[in-house]
Amino acid sequence: MPDLDHEQGWLLTLDGTPQSYVDLADPAHLEFEYTQRIAHLLDALAPAGQPVTALHLGGGALTLPRYLAATRPGSVQRVVEVDGPLVELIGSQLPWPASVEVTVGDAREALAAAAPGSADVVVADVFHGSRTPARLTSVEFVRLAAAVLAPGGCYAANLADGPPLAFAKAQAATLRAVFPHVCLAAEPSVLRGRRYGNVLLIGSDRPLPEAELTRRLAADVFPARLCPEDELTELVGRTAPVTDADATDSPPPPEGAFSIG
Repeated sequence: MPDLDHEQGWLLTLDGTPQSYVDLADPAHLEFEYTQRIAHLLDALAPAGQPVTALHLGGGALTLPRYLAATRPGSVQRVVEVDGPLVELIGSQLPWPASVEVTVGDAREALAAAAPGSADVVVADVFHGSRTPARLTSVEFVRLAAAVLAPGGCYAANLADGPPLAFAKAQAATLRAVFPHVCLAAEPSVLRGRRYGNVLLIGSDRPLPEAELTRRLAADVFPARLCPEDELTELVGRTAPVTDADATDSPPPPEGAFSIG
């Protein structure tokens, strides 16, 4: 769908769910709040303009790969998207930069096949419809992602949850079982368990740039709050990590959560 307010802006919806927004004239224009939060993380991880090696699990319209290509020229990026017809559609209608490699495949299989220590950042933004598949939510899956990261690398997962945040808490516990440093970002109302929304989980083997990320998140039009490592311990409580044996899809959104137009 074209964006009538931006001549080269486009909205991708899948089965009625808004999935991606792309501005071909300005790849740094990020319409969705959750993409802005991931971009803030990417901006805070390395000096401005420094190229990175990134593996994106889930492609959509390639919003974040386009952002990195524009803000960090020379970055090496690979996108794995399971939906072959979608990749063909985006390639024909919204061509991506030549520096971005896009392959059709399964996210977990791609992690298992990737070279150890080959990425500075792994971004997981995988939804089947409006839900994250169970096999991409377990300790075993996160361990695969951790193995792909170079020392000091960062794993970021975009998820969605609502009251009482049982899924998000379990996912935080899952990351904490793999990474020594974990934090979470979401809108305050989501963190308080008042409404359904996106949750960004971040893990690394090194301390995360919490102060810089907090500043960037707070400056957004729709501010998000960072739940740092010490607060995350209290939030998670005694919630157990998720394994392949007990993993489930993320909870469905409430009716009307993604209504558009």
